Amino acid sequence: MSLPASDSLSASDSLPASVPAPLPLPAAWSLAGRTALVTGSGSASGIGFAAARMLGELGARVVVTATTGRVHERAAELRELGVDASGIVCTLDSEAGARMLADGLAEAGLTPTILVNNAGMVAVGDAEMAHGDILSSTADWERGLAINLSTAFHATRAVIGFMRAAGWGRIVTVSSVSGPVMASRGDVAYAAAKAGLAGLTRALAVDESPRGITANAVAPGWIATGSQLPSEEIEGGLVPAGRSGTAAEVASVIAWLASPGASYVTGQAVVVDGGNSVAEERR
Repeated sequence: MSLPASDSLSASDSLPASVPAPLPLPAAWSLAGRTALVTGSGSASGIGFAAARMLGELGARVVVTATTGRVHERAAELRELGVDASGIVCTLDSEAGARMLADGLAEAGLTPTILVNNAGMVAVGDAEMAHGDILSSTADWERGLAINLSTAFHATRAVIGFMRAAGWGRIVTVSSVSGPVMASRGDVAYAAAKAGLAGLTRALAVDESPRGITANAVAPGWIATGSQLPSEEIEGGLVPAGRSGTAAEVASVIAWLASPGASYVTGQAVVVDGGNSVAEERR
């Protein structure tokens, strides 16, 4: 971003002549004048918050959501960084919950044309997450699909009208390598839901592309967030890159897919896993 006039370098400043002045953010990356909605942004160490921060750094106004009031803490942290940010508490696993999002946007007069579908829950390891093999209960199966698949459906429905009216939009859905690419043991609902997100992404791409709206997915592998278990950290060390990824590394892919420069990329799933899904050997 270009510096304000008051912060620009003057001829008397003591920078070496070889250091060029900062260039403005390229138009292909700039999100100035656009509003981005990032769901599932309650965790300070999570992918959602990292994506919200990066989109804000590119100039977007950012709306973050979570199921608890901690989302307002995240919004405040973004504002401290100079990002125009606000938070909405809502659940997205049901139509009634999605109305909370729609009402919050309407009350604030916000019309997002960038959506990052990050709401959901992590795979096996979260003690509060229902998981199991094919003999898991119907209730657990339906709950897994609602939280990991229906959330994206409801959030997208809440904002697609804004994108269609603008003739421009970006939908970026955070899926996983678990489901579309591989699977973990004893986690059928999560894998099915995340694979479903890949199908939803492709269907949206076909339907909405004529309206100037792209839809893509990001499929993270082992990522070092606050929810990563010690066993998952070990698995991350076995990938070709030799470590787990960071939330910021996933966010950088999300940010590019949300940018004006990614206008001819749609219906794709970008794997961010340090090479794990292409390696035949682990040791």
